[in-house]
Amino acid sequence: MNIEQVRHASADEMTRINQLIERSLHSEVTLVNQLSAYIIHGGGKRLRPLLHLLAARAAGYEGEQHFTLAAVIEFIHTATLLHDDVVDESGMRRGRETANAMFGNAASVLVGDFLYSRAFQLMVGLGRMRVMEILAGTTNIIAEGEVMQLMNCNDPDTTEVHYMEVIRCKTAQLFEAAGRLGAVLADAPAEVEEALAAYGLHLGNAFQLMDDALDYEADPEKTGKNVGDDLAEGKPTLPLIHAMRHANAEDAAIIRLAIEQGGLDHLDTVLKAIANAGSLEYTARLAMNESEQAIAALAILPPSPHREALETIARFAAARDH
Repeated sequence: MNIEQVRHASADEMTRINQLIERSLHSEVTLVNQLSAYIIHGGGKRLRPLLHLLAARAAGYEGEQHFTLAAVIEFIHTATLLHDDVVDESGMRRGRETANAMFGNAASVLVGDFLYSRAFQLMVGLGRMRVMEILAGTTNIIAEGEVMQLMNCNDPDTTEVHYMEVIRCKTAQLFEAAGRLGAVLADAPAEVEEALAAYGLHLGNAFQLMDDALDYEADPEKTGKNVGDDLAEGKPTLPLIHAMRHANAEDAAIIRLAIEQGGLDHLDTVLKAIANAGSLEYTARLAMNESEQAIAALAILPPSPHREALETIARFAAARDH
């Protein structure tokens, strides 16, 4: 099974989620409708809601509340993107202008708030306090992760350990919640809940590690990002942290300066130092290790097409080129 086969097998359920998202976006405020639709239809992978659907079915859930939760998860993710792009002053995402570039920073922040509140309206409708507890904690941790990343910007002394903590909070936490909530809906035993949470956590780590590696080697036509976007923002991601640790003194000093100043003045030298240090290969190995841990966490589940699909997603996360 490959990722396209997974998407094809889940197409009907994903269509229902997209329809629910469309209905739930409606507001009496025209700008809210316009901006929400712009970002929701921005070409995202919908990986988090897909993970939740598959986790719920793999845990034995047979109801329909997972559609609502999948939409909630996508709204939370989209809200973080809106706020991220404002904080990062980003102009492009997925190959087109960001919402803040199109509509302005103020509108992007406020519509991000609208999506957060709409997500909580939807989850309240489920009437499950455990779901509320998980997602309230998740959004809080994501916010902490974003603040941690902001504090790391232009700091060349950021360690690999601190970097991993940031991606756990800002990215992997929502993947973890998506997996955990699948088990919660199924009223699965605690060990199954923890296994699906662990799966989501490791999957999220793998996804972000590859995202940060792709920033230095990807085709902008596929990723919608330009090479070196993270460097331009002064973000000390793992490829830079590893390269600075293993480069010669002169190149390490240039990487340090590039992080401190931001911008792309030193991009060519940084790219060569990353290549010479094998930093992208190192980052990819860590992503593959996270993928393998995600797959191992699924061993507690009985064999099923849904479990197989989750395994396929984990492999995709660590091997993707976009």
